[in-house]
Amino acid sequence: MKAKGLFCLAMGLAIAVSAQAAEPLMTQPLVEAKAAVVMEALTGRVVFWQNGDDPLPMASTTKIMATLLALEEKNLDEAFVADADAIRVEGSSMGLREGDTVTLRTLCYGMMLASGNDAANAAAVRCCGSIPAFVEQMNRRAVELGMKNTCFVTPSGLDGEGHKSTAYDMALLMREALKLPDFREIASAKTARLEYGNPPYARTLTNHNKLLWNCDGVIAGKTGFTKTAGRCLVSAAERNGMTLICVTLGCPDDWNVHSELYERGFALLQPFAPADLANGVTLPVVGEKRPVGVAAEERVVLPLTVEESELMETKLLLPPFVYAPVGQGESLGRLECRIGGTLVYSCRIVAAEQVVPDFVFQEEKKNFWQMLWNKKE
Repeated sequence: MKAKGLFCLAMGLAIAVSAQAAEPLMTQPLVEAKAAVVMEALTGRVVFWQNGDDPLPMASTTKIMATLLALEEKNLDEAFVADADAIRVEGSSMGLREGDTVTLRTLCYGMMLASGNDAANAAAVRCCGSIPAFVEQMNRRAVELGMKNTCFVTPSGLDGEGHKSTAYDMALLMREALKLPDFREIASAKTARLEYGNPPYARTLTNHNKLLWNCDGVIAGKTGFTKTAGRCLVSAAERNGMTLICVTLGCPDDWNVHSELYERGFALLQPFAPADLANGVTLPVVGEKRPVGVAAEERVVLPLTVEESELMETKLLLPPFVYAPVGQGESLGRLECRIGGTLVYSCRIVAAEQVVPDFVFQEEKKNFWQMLWNKKE
């Protein structure tokens, strides 16, 4: 019997499972939203699905893509004058004025915390020379990420003809953005003290994402609202080493819906750390009195259902002994995890320490004293 929602990992790296091909772990009860998806960040498998592939306007959650692209640019902290035409835009703002000096990093805070449409446009011009060119880059990146039902028309998320995405596509986008440490730092900030202006002066921006205060484990998020899109929200939460991404589009009560979906989603999953299987394991070293300790090359937490946990089979594939010298980090074997006979995770087992024969140390001492003697001569 195969586990429901079985996921696959190759070479220790997560591979996303197609939303259409994999059965969500839960679908009921539905929530009050036009569309909603909960995705597990490591594997990409869908935990909850409600109209997840319906193209809908996504408002300022669009700024996740704009921020991702801006953070991938060089010279994030290089000061420049924001384009005067770009910052003349309606809606939410970080307060940019003509002649203001900013940095790309500051604009990213302006997009993610204050949801500044001026920040998104200014970043677009800085990165690509024009807003249309930046939008083209946004759409190219969407294709690369497998966002098959997404079309960006504006960098900010202001309504534009055909500007739409899906809950599933936006989850894919957040999953990619979370890989960037800079994005995590910015998106998790409740407030940020920044300097910009003409001349630059200090001011504080407050994050619009109330889940950072009100929901256990939330590490990132982006709000959005237009009359056409309604309330939109993309967020991520981490508990027990597991990360879930939640997306709702057209959801009047999004704060409570996200909190509810996180409670339901995390309740289904149990953390399993394969690296713990190598704790305390040693291998004899031929010719040496002391053995060498081993460790998993990487440490990840696999989110498993109860059924998957019961079906999990693990193996440490190691030789009966090794020969000295052994270098720290040297590959010694593999760790494999299977569910129902299917390999779901593997990684290298390496030496946790160095083991060098005593005669090597003696030779090193001899060479050292010989070098000193030669210097005296």
